[in-house]
Amino acid sequence: MNKAWWKECVVYQIYPRSFKDSNGDGIGDINGIIEKLDYVKNLGADMIWLNPVYKSPNDDNGYDISDYEDIMDEFGTMEDFDNLLLQCHNRGIKVMMDLVVNHTSDEHKWFIESRKSRNNPYSDYYIWRHGKHNEEPNNWASFFGGSAWEYEENRDEYYLHIFSKKQPDLNWDNPKVRESVYNVIKFWLDKGIDGFRMDAINIIGKQDDMPDGAIIEGYKYADGTKYFMNQPKVHKFLHEMNKNVISKYDAVTVGETSNVDTNEALNYIADNREEMNMIFQFQHIALRDAPYDKWEDKPVDVIKLKEILTKWQTDLQGKGWNSLYWNNHDKPRAVSNFGNDREYRIESAKMLATCMYLMQGTPFIYQGEEIGMTNADFNELSDYKDIHTLNCYNELINKGMTHEHLINVMKHLSRDNSRTPMQWNKSVNAGFSEAEPWIKVNSNYVSINVEAEKANSNSVLNYYKKLLTLRKENEAAIYGDYKLILEKDKQIFSYIRTLNNEIMLIICNFTYRTPFFRLPKDIKYSGKELALCNYENRGNDNLEGFKLRPYECRVYKLNL
Repeated sequence: MNKAWWKECVVYQIYPRSFKDSNGDGIGDINGIIEKLDYVKNLGADMIWLNPVYKSPNDDNGYDISDYEDIMDEFGTMEDFDNLLLQCHNRGIKVMMDLVVNHTSDEHKWFIESRKSRNNPYSDYYIWRHGKHNEEPNNWASFFGGSAWEYEENRDEYYLHIFSKKQPDLNWDNPKVRESVYNVIKFWLDKGIDGFRMDAINIIGKQDDMPDGAIIEGYKYADGTKYFMNQPKVHKFLHEMNKNVISKYDAVTVGETSNVDTNEALNYIADNREEMNMIFQFQHIALRDAPYDKWEDKPVDVIKLKEILTKWQTDLQGKGWNSLYWNNHDKPRAVSNFGNDREYRIESAKMLATCMYLMQGTPFIYQGEEIGMTNADFNELSDYKDIHTLNCYNELINKGMTHEHLINVMKHLSRDNSRTPMQWNKSVNAGFSEAEPWIKVNSNYVSINVEAEKANSNSVLNYYKKLLTLRKENEAAIYGDYKLILEKDKQIFSYIRTLNNEIMLIICNFTYRTPFFRLPKDIKYSGKELALCNYENRGNDNLEGFKLRPYECRVYKLNL
């Protein structure tokens, strides 16, 4: 196993708009992040990943970029960013930026010029097509609802937007586009940032003929992902990007790549491919996903979860490197999605962290996860701000679905669940801002907040600190081989990590029940040490057999 700094670090994801407001306008900002860097360092994180802070009109909360080399006014100035970078590096914290280059904002200067005519230097910077039979060029659906095409009268053509109509897709087949993107990457790496999370990177290469997709039942538009996701040409683009720019720096790259299996993943991250270092895959998260009109509240399928995560561990072992995460800015809160955010919020939040972050890979912790923040408790449609959520609501209301049903589904699936303000203390607005926040604070902030967590030795926060320390102090937790045990158990997720003479045994109960754990007889050991447990009372730890408590987890170091 080749060692690398990015394999050994812990990444803390910051959604700037919701992290900390320093100037009283209700919106988180760069100076607010600087205020909390000591908190991030004390947690045990070595790198922060910033969701987009670039200039943007905010149609999709910063993922619609109008200037790649400037900072959004609401977040501060470039001088503020330079200070953030300095303050991070002074604390030994690296900085990862969000690279959004499948599309720009329609207010970016490239698109403003491109839409004017078919004959200007930027005319081919985006994907333009003539309509067919007075309709769109094909029947692809946008991820945000409706058609993926928008008509532009000046050109008498349609432009492609896989996301919002204010997010036109760049034409990566144009060498000038690629050169412009590489210049953006170089601009930030020359500033001294340490890597990129690459947004929707596996859709930058579209199939040339762009055929119609299969119609989704009950919808006008079709799923076109087969023709724009994981296309062969994406590897040409990524290899060129790595060769021309990224390989010249000591930087890490993580690609957001939906619809990939382990074989496809290795095409992106195997060393000999020279494309990216890691990807975010979504197979385990997809167990809890559903369309808004098909969602059901079901328990976690532990067998399936084990199968998926184990396949990623074993198939990549020695060939590629995993990213480890439960939630992010686009997904519901971990403890609400995979745990129990009611009776066993504390226990299940600790268990989930233990299960995921002791696997082989780099942990990505989303802000607030480390204090057990839960999904939002919004009851009014006006509480929701996310464009995807609101588009889904409007589309399904028009199809006859009830408001009550959709509000219930949004409480579980909306991206806004992870975007409520960080809960720092029990003062007004959870200590996030003195002004009314851009999005409502979760009402449980009075009891779930950083200040309360710090004061409680048995808190989720203090457990995270112990867990991350354990990971850093034991190479087996980083580089050790992974092996699943008790694979047919429907409640217990247990595995071992082995490196030379080091063995770590991880035991996690994913239910409120009390299943019986028994170590398989083929695992030999001469002694054991309980390194971590999410219950204060040690309880029986005879590995020949004991009952686990609800959502209990234990980590043992075994001696050969």
